Amino acid sequence: MYYKRLIESEIERKLMTSGAIVVAGPKFCGKTTTCMLYQKSFIKLNTKQVIALAKLDPKAVLDGETPRLIDEWQTVPDIWNQVKDNLDFNYEFGKFILTGSSTPADKTEVHHSGAGRITPVKMRPMSLYESGESKGTVSLADLFDGGKAFKTDLNEAFMIDDVAFLLCRGGWPISVLSDKGIALEITKNYYNSLFLFENSDNERFRGKKPEVLRMILRSYARHISTEVTASTIIEDVKQINERTMDPKTFDDYMEALRDLYIVEDLQAWNPGIRSKTSIRSTPTKHFVDTSIACMALSIGPEDLKRDLSSFGLFFEDFAVRDLSVYVSSLRGEVRHYRDNAGLECDAVIHLEDGRWGAVEIKLGGEDLVEAGAYSLKKLRAKIEEKSDENTPSFLLVLTAVGPAYRREDGVFVAPINLLKP
Repeated sequence: MYYKRLIESEIERKLMTSGAIVVAGPKFCGKTTTCMLYQKSFIKLNTKQVIALAKLDPKAVLDGETPRLIDEWQTVPDIWNQVKDNLDFNYEFGKFILTGSSTPADKTEVHHSGAGRITPVKMRPMSLYESGESKGTVSLADLFDGGKAFKTDLNEAFMIDDVAFLLCRGGWPISVLSDKGIALEITKNYYNSLFLFENSDNERFRGKKPEVLRMILRSYARHISTEVTASTIIEDVKQINERTMDPKTFDDYMEALRDLYIVEDLQAWNPGIRSKTSIRSTPTKHFVDTSIACMALSIGPEDLKRDLSSFGLFFEDFAVRDLSVYVSSLRGEVRHYRDNAGLECDAVIHLEDGRWGAVEIKLGGEDLVEAGAYSLKKLRAKIEEKSDENTPSFLLVLTAVGPAYRREDGVFVAPINLLKP
């Protein structure tokens, strides 16, 4: 069974406007399955024999009807150079589709950026709308147009138990397709597979100690959805695991986690406020899928429900995942805002045409919704008074559970299981 992915429209658009695209993202998020929809010939570089042959003659890997899909291209980095040379000699739109679940083993073998020839496309795990677990009655695109189609929805069938389960299960297609009784175990197996580097073709990963990667991920998960510094995580690893770690080693392991598309920090939004207010530029710590953080800490749905404060931070990460998927299909980006006056916003959605919307992410309940709405209105007032930015198209409190409605002050409130692009 195949679930339609929102990234399909971006892939189609890029193939019509670029000679080659490279679809990158974490293992098992569905890259190959989706890209197979667009190929007319393909090669999968997934065995030692195929990889060895490709290294002997990387140019031959390109032979075949186009679009030509080259799966896990990074195992033979020179393929990138061959694709660029091919397009330099005979440029056509939509000739090659490259997929990869990590960056190349030796980045020095990639001799150019690919700019003007190879266009990157980021793929993430499935959002709730893609997995059919969001009804999609609240559209971000509609909110940008004033919420003309927004409708009140009591949403009484979706409970906190559902959120906790979905958060721990994650958006991995193999888990989504599985029975609920075994889905969490499948996600756990996926998590454990992340650290099997013994037979990796990537020498940089073979040199990494799995137990150190796990330690860092555990600390990262403990600080999920916060602006914690690298030095704090290093100290956390030292204290909890009684292990020495210098900044260089930490940076090296963090680069590996980013290369595997496991962590995905949310960058800060700087609206250029004309005042003494300093905009903080520290990114918030996030995962490409919240289930990885849950597995890193060995916590399940019941653990989350026993600690609502931590649940709120994990839910924020979960919501950022879905927002990132939706906003990408709207050709925009998600950032966060915080200044030294203490004003913050969990997610600022900015589109290419300059329109933007602000989102506060809360578990739900009257008090938390009120606090979120207050913060959003305060941000809007500051931007309108002290910045050249446009006024926000909408203010949204995104909740885990509860109804969808529009408050008297104009702030929208909607649960995550009703959201779509």
